[in-house]
Amino acid sequence: MSFEWPGLLWLMLAIPLLVALYLFILKRKKSMAVRYASLSLLKEAMRGAAWRRHVPPALLLVALGVMIAAIARPTAVVTLPSQHETVILAMDVSGSMRASDVEPNRLVAAQNAAKAFVSQQPENVRIGVVAFAGTATVAQAPTRSREDVIAAIDRFQLQRATAIGSAIIVSLATLFPGEGYDVSAFSYLSEKKPQKPSNFKPVPPGSYQSAVIILLTDGQRTTGPDSVMAARLAAERGVRIYTVGVGTPAGATIGFEGWSMHVRLDEETLRSIADLTRGEYFYAGNAVELKRIYETMRARMVLETKKTEVTAIFAAVAAVLVVLAAGLSLAWFNRIL
Repeated sequence: MSFEWPGLLWLMLAIPLLVALYLFILKRKKSMAVRYASLSLLKEAMRGAAWRRHVPPALLLVALGVMIAAIARPTAVVTLPSQHETVILAMDVSGSMRASDVEPNRLVAAQNAAKAFVSQQPENVRIGVVAFAGTATVAQAPTRSREDVIAAIDRFQLQRATAIGSAIIVSLATLFPGEGYDVSAFSYLSEKKPQKPSNFKPVPPGSYQSAVIILLTDGQRTTGPDSVMAARLAAERGVRIYTVGVGTPAGATIGFEGWSMHVRLDEETLRSIADLTRGEYFYAGNAVELKRIYETMRARMVLETKKTEVTAIFAAVAAVLVVLAAGLSLAWFNRIL
């Protein structure tokens, strides 16, 4: 635990002073009773000097200490529900997704796992779908309708080439419309960034809590903007990218419309994308593992461990102690303190 305003903790020095004042008052009362009261009255007074007399004041002192701690704005690392409101599923629909090293094939396995993931999300989370091959398009704008998202996933059609960078940029354009994220501003080899709004200021990677991108692919970038450069754009916006690699690192040879090629998983690039954006890379070697990975990401997105101010808790504890002290004093001595 730490404090935003630790300098105010010096106020705690008032507590031992109050304890000393309380002891002085008790001693003074006792001497006055011996000096002026009769023996019967003294016995009656001493009868009320049992340990219960000190409980309400002690509770008040503890309440004062807790309240001073609350004024210093305490913070603690706690696990709380995430504030993510939008999830963009960027899914590879290139021809290599027809490879059957993941049964029944990579595309069907990815679709099934994605649909299971969508159905398990909280109702308040909006989900969008970006499909990418040689280009990237928004297959479904962010929506809370799970039926629309699943229908978009079912409509996937395989195409040629793999533009991972385009998928990231289109995902960012979906999250931040009208802010200069345009795939046409990039070329295959260029790393030139599009113009940002004049008031744009980069934020720490992973600091944007309202959205995440889940990028699923099975191959290497063959066209479109540089993948790592596009990931840097997401990092500047604080958007985390969770990458999922489908298939096997050794790769597979597939045929499509009269041609064949060998495709393998580019894990190095996917790890770089995840690291740059403070996300995480997952490897899915088969359909079962892919589904488990999506379930893991759901758990990590719903619950987040982060530094949170807990002033309200301290204030509530102090209020309860004050009420308890007043109640005990009223019950035991027919007066409030």
